[in-house]
Amino acid sequence: MLAGHFGLAAIVKAMEPKVPLWVLMASTQFLDIAFIPLLLTGAESIDKIGDGGYGEAVIHADYTHSLAGALLIAIVAALISWRIWNKRSAAIIGSLVFSHWLIDLLVHRSDMPLLPGNFGDFPLLGFGLWKLPAISAILELSLVLAGACLYIWSIKKRTAKQNHADSSAPVPSKRTYGAGWITAVFLILTFAADYFSL
Repeated sequence: MLAGHFGLAAIVKAMEPKVPLWVLMASTQFLDIAFIPLLLTGAESIDKIGDGGYGEAVIHADYTHSLAGALLIAIVAALISWRIWNKRSAAIIGSLVFSHWLIDLLVHRSDMPLLPGNFGDFPLLGFGLWKLPAISAILELSLVLAGACLYIWSIKKRTAKQNHADSSAPVPSKRTYGAGWITAVFLILTFAADYFSL
């Protein structure tokens, strides 16, 4: 669901142009970024099932992807963002960090604990859409296409608004539109790489 998280970041960027796109994308992936050192040290792990293709994994991320852990990471990210930007940006970034857990809840098999380390041995969470790859792929591709389209639309809208406010404003550069299209292509290629396990 890597591309789906990025797609959500692009959707938010279309509505909130002040926060850099790279920050929004990193925010949607922050739980997985935190997961990497724990994976490398063996504190968290991934078990491939089947041929290890799209969505064929059970992820033992009992700290970073626990409900309490995800909330804590989101709050810390929001507090840091507040010092860098402002309260609104902090709320957006914190929400995007936590959105990762919500999206993962839809697709993961039951491998997400409530508390870090699965303290209390509560039932693990996950609706398991990855067991239905076609439905999971449609959901993810929808996020990707919505993000790509809305991001390009927002660039055009902001440019038109700027040109309308100042008739002497320059015509939008090819770089501005190019960045939008490059982002759109990146989102689609990320989905394709994930889906086809490239």
